[in-house]
Amino acid sequence: MFIARVKRWWGELIDGLTPVYPDPQVLARRCVLLAAAAHAQRDEELLRRDAERTVSPDWFQQPDAIGYAAYADRMVESGGLSGVAKATEYLQELGVTYLHLMPVLKPRPIPNDGGYAVADYREIRDDLGEMADLRELTTALHEAGISLCLDLVLNHVAREHEWARRAQAGEQKYRDYFYIFADRTEPDAYEATLPAVFPDNAPGDFTWDDTLGAWVWTTFNSYQWDLNWTNPDVFADMLDVMLFLANHGVDVLRLDAIAFLYKRQGTDCQNQPEVHHITQALRAVVRMAAASVAFLAEATVAPSALVSYLGRGKHHGKVADLAYNNSLMVQLWSMIASRDTRL
Repeated sequence: MFIARVKRWWGELIDGLTPVYPDPQVLARRCVLLAAAAHAQRDEELLRRDAERTVSPDWFQQPDAIGYAAYADRMVESGGLSGVAKATEYLQELGVTYLHLMPVLKPRPIPNDGGYAVADYREIRDDLGEMADLRELTTALHEAGISLCLDLVLNHVAREHEWARRAQAGEQKYRDYFYIFADRTEPDAYEATLPAVFPDNAPGDFTWDDTLGAWVWTTFNSYQWDLNWTNPDVFADMLDVMLFLANHGVDVLRLDAIAFLYKRQGTDCQNQPEVHHITQALRAVVRMAAASVAFLAEATVAPSALVSYLGRGKHHGKVADLAYNNSLMVQLWSMIASRDTRL
């Protein structure tokens, strides 16, 4: 079955990698090896899930689907993820088929962007338990007919993440995981067209780091370092994280800050075409190893740009399976808060 999936998705993988990486065949083979290792470690319950969803790829579009989003530390009074697992009967009574817990992966100490400055993608927050608790939770949810969505921040990591720490220690391999500049020449050129995400709390898109002795790209906060997705090592390592979470039973990966992945001087460095190439390639490899996993794009962009995250033109049906309509979300909340339904 794995070999059949490799044949099915190989073309989409190559097509996604070729516009971004200089040696797409080499990177593709590396990715398939990661997928093969992950598939070999996948347990029987997840393999059955893969087979079922291969036959019913629209599983997340059923008319009776009901989603429930909650902050993981507030959904239950105590017990972390184990406590959430005990609440599955309640979720079933509500008719819930999709649970989105936010945020779960281990962040840096506060301030941490509400938990989205991830220090370790392979550990969960201390107050929520351990990785084994995540697999126990997904098992309980699956038995109750509920899929789990988790956030995966793609654009950046916390400065406490191992990759950032090794970059600070002077390892060139890991310095290449980030956008690091010796002086302000290139940062100033980029910032000429970059909007500030948090102009009041974190003005500017670059931060001086004393340990690095250089400027590092920090789109969101000074402690969140942007990853260099033109580096094939970044692609492979983040893919491996995806496969790791998939093997813990995660059904949907919310791709946080996906619009910012690719940088191009003279633009706002959002919604670049390469973002969709990268997404297509990631999806192709994940489908090889874990066919039941879907992608949700968290792209806070205008509706006209949002369509591309679901696939347009040559990417049609090949990128994210779901995407947030941020404008609609804002309008719905405004309608409820103001009690005004006028357009």
